[in-house]
Amino acid sequence: MSNRLHEPGLALHVEDLTVSYHGKPVLWDIDFDIPPGVMAAIVGPNGAGKSTLIKSVLGLIPPMAGHVTLFGRPYRAQRKRVGYVPQRSSVDWDFPTTALDVVTMGLYGQLGWLRWPGRRERRRAMEALAMVGMQDFAGRQISQLSGGQQQRVFLARALVQQADIYLLDEPMAGVDATTERAIVELLQRLRDEGRTVIVVHHDLQTVRCWFDWLLMLNVRVVAQGPVEQVWTAENLRRTYGGQIALLDGDTSITAPAGPAARASGAS
Repeated sequence: MSNRLHEPGLALHVEDLTVSYHGKPVLWDIDFDIPPGVMAAIVGPNGAGKSTLIKSVLGLIPPMAGHVTLFGRPYRAQRKRVGYVPQRSSVDWDFPTTALDVVTMGLYGQLGWLRWPGRRERRRAMEALAMVGMQDFAGRQISQLSGGQQQRVFLARALVQQADIYLLDEPMAGVDATTERAIVELLQRLRDEGRTVIVVHHDLQTVRCWFDWLLMLNVRVVAQGPVEQVWTAENLRRTYGGQIALLDGDTSITAPAGPAARASGAS
């Protein structure tokens, strides 16, 4: 484990961040901090700006105002310490390449433009595929994989970077219960190793089971902090507004089902 994981300060600091599309604010005056070594969820309704926030942190969307630091420095200075898993729906899965090649691409930032991946890099890529149970599919075209398998491959591409902080945009969306459980266990293992894991998450039933830090977002930050402090009915209503009425009869507000319970109830 890198000694960098134990450095003092915040894993992620966002201050006065404002992002707009076509003149309409998508994120407005965002301030929040995430400490190192936690597994954090970003939750909020559709259109709350969750994916935009992740992309802004990564410099993929320029903000109108504000600034972001990772471990005390701008993203461009910390790029090699960051692993990113985008939404599966945003990827062109028809691109003709194998699972192993996709994972090896995760090392390009470390190799630079003048070096081509060699035996050592491909071995690291195979080890990452093994971590997500996809080593037997290394030579398979990504277009031939199921949605859950594709998601595992993209997770392996982030893992091969051996990053200190991981940002994942809805990694559990649209995957089967087995894949979901495998992804969560892997992310929790990264957290237990001292790495910081930040997940855009949509399933409120699992927040308190899987995460220890929470950011509730709806264009502005509604609440942030340890899950046991932030997870309240009032904060949920402030985040989701009238949509929370759909959840009032759901045990997710008072007694969320864990992975085992959800798996046993799956058809």
